[in-house]
Amino acid sequence: MSIGRSGESAGRGIEVRHLRAFLAVADEGNVTRAAARLRLTQPAVSRTLAALEQHLGVRLVDRSTHHLALTPEGVVFRDKAAAAVAAFDEALDSGGLRHWPLRLGHAWSAFGPYTTPLLRRWQELYPRTPLELLRIDDRTAGLTRGEVDAALLRGPVEAPGLVTEVLFEEERVAAVAADGPLAGRATLRLADLADETVVLNTVSGTTTVDLWPPDGRPAATLTVANTDDWLTAIAAGRGVGVSAASTAGMHPHSGVAYRPLVDAPSVPVLLARRDAPGHPELPVLAALAHEIVRQGIAPPAAGDLAQGG
Repeated sequence: MSIGRSGESAGRGIEVRHLRAFLAVADEGNVTRAAARLRLTQPAVSRTLAALEQHLGVRLVDRSTHHLALTPEGVVFRDKAAAAVAAFDEALDSGGLRHWPLRLGHAWSAFGPYTTPLLRRWQELYPRTPLELLRIDDRTAGLTRGEVDAALLRGPVEAPGLVTEVLFEEERVAAVAADGPLAGRATLRLADLADETVVLNTVSGTTTVDLWPPDGRPAATLTVANTDDWLTAIAAGRGVGVSAASTAGMHPHSGVAYRPLVDAPSVPVLLARRDAPGHPELPVLAALAHEIVRQGIAPPAAGDLAQGG
């Protein structure tokens, strides 16, 4: 596959191998390791990367340090390259042509209380199209990288090239150590957490210090990379957390108590897709998701949360 500019012969254009070489370098941070991964020589990978940069007219990789780093342009191009390679590989998957799965990503809590109804209804109505629910610890649950066809996301998403629609709104809850003093409270307010270390999932979470008013922000924060580490830190008494209400039902933990956070704004639950032609069943998925929200079970009320996992 060659991707040539106007007036440029296909033989002198960019091929999928150029994208694979760039992605390997981006992942490994080192040309030598990227070459070993691709089973190529180091000079071959360097030449391929240089050809890609020359074709694009921008520097993708900063070579000024021993550990290579992506330039700002490289960071943007990485998601586009990953999506292109994933689409190319998927198009050549002859088995997938017979039963093309619809991949639905999520970073945590999926569709909340509607997750099981969605999966069951889909299986009943569309058995020939598998619906694969994939957890991917990423702000867009792998959508911008082409790993999924659609994603269930929470909170505002500012990634370019995505189309989102709100499915429902969730109340926020506080997550505290089950044996700590805050667990003895029926409800909590943001000010109750401000004197604590707040655990933030900076990879896929929606909570930041901006949730608090400027004059009442947390004294300290602890960053983690996924929901599992977030729960572990809270259970260990290293801090407290804030999340959407469905986290209490989808991620119970014996060491964590969830309490309604009465003065925090709600969190929109979104169905997101790329702003481009995609899986033909995406409109059907969106319609079914909206129907389940309208007619299905209600989201948990803040007062009905688990009292300790």
